[in-house]
Amino acid sequence: MLGRMRSAKDAEAYLARLNRQFEEVGEKPGTYVLPSNGTQIALRVDTPLVVLRVHIGDVAKGDGEVALFRRLLQLNAKGLVHASYGLEDDRVVLSAALELENLDFNELEATLDEIDVALAQQLPELRKLAQK
Repeated sequence: MLGRMRSAKDAEAYLARLNRQFEEVGEKPGTYVLPSNGTQIALRVDTPLVVLRVHIGDVAKGDGEVALFRRLLQLNAKGLVHASYGLEDDRVVLSAALELENLDFNELEATLDEIDVALAQQLPELRKLAQK
């Protein structure tokens, strides 16, 4: 028996069940902003994916780039399971993508928990490195 296709409403229901503060933004349904550790997580339901993204900071050109990129790779390898750091133009982002079709409560909870912990533990160090 086939289950029904998941939608933005399912993601919204999971966020409510997690007691997460969130606000729907934009003209198209399925884009949410969630506060987390002094910053915001953007959650976008964009079939076939649910994409979570946090802008960590801008990268200053200079000698500190190598140290920052090295640290991001170390954190990706040892400190993250569901999410990863990357570069988008000159911005450091933390992002994760989940399959909407198979999205379940526990998966979204684990991903959000990992992002929350990464922001709490790693954000100050990464922002310093990004400014060098």
